[in-house]
Amino acid sequence: MKVALVDYGAGNLRSVSSALRRAGAESFVTTDPDDVLSAPLAVIAGVGHVESAARGLAVNGLDDAIRRRVASGAPVVGICVGMQLLFEQSDEGGTGLGILAGRVRRLDAPRVPHMGWNALHETRESALLGGLDGTDVYFAHSFAVVPTAEDVIIATVEHGTTIVAAIEA
Repeated sequence: MKVALVDYGAGNLRSVSSALRRAGAESFVTTDPDDVLSAPLAVIAGVGHVESAARGLAVNGLDDAIRRRVASGAPVVGICVGMQLLFEQSDEGGTGLGILAGRVRRLDAPRVPHMGWNALHETRESALLGGLDGTDVYFAHSFAVVPTAEDVIIATVEHGTTIVAAIEA
C-alpha cells in the first residue's frame, strides 16, 4: 500500500516512514495536495505545536486536501499532533482542522509531560487497533484530545486520569 506522509514542516516523518516500511507499506513524504487526495492512505505524523502545524498545512493547501479527503470517506491517520489537528481548538493555542468536534486540552495529570509506557485499553472494537488491548505503548505529550462525541474513542490509557489514546470516526 502507498502511504502519503503529509509534510507540514515538522514531525517525525522518518520514524513513521520506517515503521510503515517494517509493516510492509511504501510511504512517501509530500507537500502536494493532489498526492494527499489520491494516495490510498494519508498519515499526519506529529511532533510539535498545533498552531504552527496548522499553519504549515495551510501553506501548501494541505489543510483543505485533508478536509476533502475525509469528506470523501478516504482514510486519514493522525499520530500525536496529527490526531490533535483533526479537532477544533487547542489549549496550546490556535485551531485545528475542525474535522472532529472537541478540544485539545492540557493534561491534568500527576506528571506533565506524560512520558513513558502505558497499557492501552481498547474501549470498543476497531479496525485500526485490531486487538492491541493491554499492549504497552509509549507517550511523550503534554496535551490530549477531548472529543465531544465519546463514541469516536477506541482506546485510552491511565496516567493519574484517563487519557484518550486513539480515536476512529
